[in-house]
Amino acid sequence: MDSLTFKESTDSGTIGRMSYLLKIVVTAISLWVTTLIFAPNIDVQADGVGGEIGTLLIVALIFGLVNAIIKPIIKVIGCALYAASLGLFGLIVNAALFLLVDVIGDQFSVPFHIENFWYALLGAIVVAVVGWVLNLVVPDPSDKKKKKK
Repeated sequence: MDSLTFKESTDSGTIGRMSYLLKIVVTAISLWVTTLIFAPNIDVQADGVGGEIGTLLIVALIFGLVNAIIKPIIKVIGCALYAASLGLFGLIVNAALFLLVDVIGDQFSVPFHIENFWYALLGAIVVAVVGWVLNLVVPDPSDKKKKKK
């Protein structure tokens, strides 16, 4: 019985890691599409394809961390603004967080650049829409695990 429990926990750990990696890749692809649409205003300034892919993966990781750590705090603090604006305040928050990703990337010399707030707003919308579409096409393995329960 204990070995069965261990196997289940190992499987859920593997699915959790795969899910996290999949989210980073989906976000990186969303960022890539955003850079294609809004270049040179949202741009990866890396040398070569490998450098660009690496930069997009690093930016996706930063993006995920910012959204996981800071966004929930802002949602709680700005709850009234979200409600009063019928969720439109969320667009402003997403743009500000996208700019924050640019600032954090600059601190680590990541060659990713967003020109200004308006491009951050448009970029955040494109990242969200492309990410949503990609999540429809490539389902998250952890969602299947949740549906079984």
